[in-house]
Amino acid sequence: MEKKQFTKIRGIKFHTLNYFIVLVACILYVLIIYATIQVSVKYDDMVSATNAYIGCTKEIARVKEGSDYLTEQARLYAVMMTPFYMEQYLEEANVTKRRENGMEAMEQYSFGEKEHQLLQTALKESDQLMEKELYAMKLISVANAYDAEMLPDEVREIQLTTEDQALSSEKMVSRAQEMVFGSAYQQEKAQIMKDINLFIDTIVSQTEGIQEERVQSLEQTLREQRVLISLLFVMNILTFILIVTMIVKPLQLHINCIQEGKLLQITGAYEFRYLALIYNDIYELKTANEALLRHKAEHDPLTGIANRGAFEQLRTLLKATKTPIAFLLIDVDEFKQINDGFGHETGDEILKKVARLMQEQIRSQDYAARIGGDEFAIIMTEIEQKQKEVIEKKVQEMNRKLQNPEDGLPPVSLSVGISFSREGFSEDLYKNTDQALYYVKENGRNGWKFYEELPSTQR
Repeated sequence: MEKKQFTKIRGIKFHTLNYFIVLVACILYVLIIYATIQVSVKYDDMVSATNAYIGCTKEIARVKEGSDYLTEQARLYAVMMTPFYMEQYLEEANVTKRRENGMEAMEQYSFGEKEHQLLQTALKESDQLMEKELYAMKLISVANAYDAEMLPDEVREIQLTTEDQALSSEKMVSRAQEMVFGSAYQQEKAQIMKDINLFIDTIVSQTEGIQEERVQSLEQTLREQRVLISLLFVMNILTFILIVTMIVKPLQLHINCIQEGKLLQITGAYEFRYLALIYNDIYELKTANEALLRHKAEHDPLTGIANRGAFEQLRTLLKATKTPIAFLLIDVDEFKQINDGFGHETGDEILKKVARLMQEQIRSQDYAARIGGDEFAIIMTEIEQKQKEVIEKKVQEMNRKLQNPEDGLPPVSLSVGISFSREGFSEDLYKNTDQALYYVKENGRNGWKFYEELPSTQR
């Protein structure tokens, strides 16, 4: 907006006395707001420290539970010599991972270097203990002459020392049992628990210190806030008559406009009219910029469809829904050869063509996104496994048009992996779809495969 437009504003300006009174009132308002923010910040610090302590306590319980479970399964295997316990051990170590997940969760809290070092030490010691447990399992497996090919990779790949290889079966079992029941093993577990308990003690001490400091600071800030509020009350009495006619009414109009998302009315005193014009100008500019930035942030600049960031946001939102979903992962076959043989401009045209065909095939409630160089994804909502034929026809049609181009571009094909979820974007949906895509690429490309139809060995 040009400056000459502001100079045409007509309105009554406040008297010098009014300026002074309003200035004092504003100062008091600012001080009260500042005091309120300080109260909120200090309270948040207390809550944060307390939540961190509670969170750490829960995670440490999970770490202990996972660690004890691993010890239990290792010992059961050493005594019972039944592969079932080894499988349970490895499932905990590689899948459930309560120990690692608990440690990782605690890393998110903003503790000092000392606390993080204690965690890292405990994790390192726990990893060393797991190595000893796995070695003991290898001794039991060799002692019982279990088929090496049937052993899990973690156990099969362990190399026994020359000394242990020379032991008889009975001595191998005895050595394995000593490794998981002996005093050395107990001492190592005790040391791990000692480090974890030392971590908890440090957090407790830190939390108590923060709470005590913040309580004292809060009391002081609240006293200051009460004094400021009292002064402001006196100022309100003195300025009420001046403000009610020249400020309150136009201010209420402006508040209503802001709440309703409208431009401000040009009314009231000169200052309010001036402010309204500036606000309206900024509001219009801000609205336009937000729309532009939102579009840039959510869309791929080359193809115009949703980008990886928008896809991840949608994926997160759909996790909480009960909507049945079909998820497609799509790769352009031999895309590197297209770029090398025809140039990157042709490659870009191919990608734009693929994106265009995807948008032609999906419904209004479906979503298409470019999630990598030549990688695309489609999320189809309100669709179930019994509607496979609908998806197959869409993939066939895209491949038909890509392999029989009428626009001068070289023919290409797509490899597509597909998987279903009955309720929202489940945790396994992406992994299952990726496995289906991998199967297609490993078996000739140019086609599709449903995860549910994969051979059992490929799942």
